[in-house]
Amino acid sequence: MDTFGLKIIASDRVFYEGRCRQIIIPAPDGEKGILPNHENMVIAVNVGDARMEVEKGKWVDIAVGAGFMEIVNNRVTMLVDTAERPEEIDIRRAEEAKERAEEQLRQKQSIQEYYHSQASLARAMNRLKVSKEKPWNL
Repeated sequence: MDTFGLKIIASDRVFYEGRCRQIIIPAPDGEKGILPNHENMVIAVNVGDARMEVEKGKWVDIAVGAGFMEIVNNRVTMLVDTAERPEEIDIRRAEEAKERAEEQLRQKQSIQEYYHSQASLARAMNRLKVSKEKPWNL
């Protein structure tokens, strides 16, 4: 199988730069799979679990924040708020963030604060989900 160039950029670092066999991302209308020689396009990325196959049978899970992905000439660039491997996630901190967001949602808030609290809760729950999943490489 061919590969394509992949660069994942989070707000704080370049998370990954190298070759990739395929990547699956969370999109607003479901998961999207990108293979080599994919059509050029721009795709919105939702908060969720992305998975990339860097070598045959070797998958890497990534907890990603919102952003977008650009595909041009067999090169893929993904710009997201956050990108973390399961082993990088501080579970205690994610649980505290989840509890904080749930408490904020129970309180009376402006519309903007409500959406901010919802986004915080989604990020925390995604981090917990990705950190507890079994690895694909068993």
